[in-house]
Amino acid sequence: MKVKIGNEVKEYKNVWMEGNIVKVINHPKLPHFFEITELNTHKETANAIKTMIIHGAGAIGVTAGFGMAQAALEAPDRNFDEYISEAANTLKNTRPTAQNLFYAIDRVIVSIKKEDSVEKKRKAAIKEAQRISNDDEQACRKIGEYGKELIKNGYGILTHCVTGGLAFVDYGSALSPIKFAHYEGKKIFVFIDETRPKCQGARLTAWELLQEGIPHAIIVDNAAGYYMNKGDIDICIVGADRVASNGDVANKIGTYEKAVLAKENGIPFYAAFPLSTIDLECPGGNYIPIEERSQDEVLYNYGKTDSGEFERVRVSPLGSQVKNPSFDVTPAKYITGLITPRGIIKPTKKNILGLFK
Repeated sequence: MKVKIGNEVKEYKNVWMEGNIVKVINHPKLPHFFEITELNTHKETANAIKTMIIHGAGAIGVTAGFGMAQAALEAPDRNFDEYISEAANTLKNTRPTAQNLFYAIDRVIVSIKKEDSVEKKRKAAIKEAQRISNDDEQACRKIGEYGKELIKNGYGILTHCVTGGLAFVDYGSALSPIKFAHYEGKKIFVFIDETRPKCQGARLTAWELLQEGIPHAIIVDNAAGYYMNKGDIDICIVGADRVASNGDVANKIGTYEKAVLAKENGIPFYAAFPLSTIDLECPGGNYIPIEERSQDEVLYNYGKTDSGEFERVRVSPLGSQVKNPSFDVTPAKYITGLITPRGIIKPTKKNILGLFK
């Protein structure tokens, strides 16, 4: 992805591995500072996923895959398999909703089990983790190439949360069609939901679109219906953290209400994701585990003051309790189509199964 540093524009991936070190763009520091964080062990990598130093469905999947490669490098010869199993559990227990994380970990484990020596197992883990990263990047590029055809010149586009290169290795899911439409010279305008409580839209998606020079505006989460009703929004494109086999989509909290509003206003609503987000063993959205995060994310705001200091301030009264689900489920009936690396399909079980043939 493009990153402006001073007067230069450089290309960065969101996550990569050098030797035994996993390197990630530090998300909490954005948009105020661009910083690369180095993760030296699989436990540090797991903590980075859990604390959302890096997040986004594809990104945490790739990062977890690299974490498994780190574990393979760390594991003692004598207890190699036991160490790998424990590392897999540590990484799987970081974030429960995103399917990509489990997909990546299991892929590395399968590659390890095919080998008969510890040295070969280590090499297989590293190779498979890198392959997962490459697959993620190419899948997101294909999503952009297919999805750009949905975006016409002059369109207003609503998106939610962080779905660009910062949510994957590069390009993104929902932002990928937007970027490719922009590259073709289409005049577009993006409405970015702020995406409370972590404000990933206001902080990360806005930052990424600024790097690309794509016109946009941040709107409060409750304003989407207003702009839909005004006729300013022509299409909605969101990402996904897990997709059930029947086409139900789990995504960042607030997605469901946007889909309902879009249907009420006759606006097409699409979800974009790589195949690694699909959970074929999940029959429907009611079976998707929904992560409940810390009350502090809602009780406090954190940001940069006019004097340049970073402060956390409480915005809610002492004694108030918080419910903070990080995701919700949008039933397939509210979704116009699914943008995948293999084309755009209607959200039905038959079509989803067909993606894997």
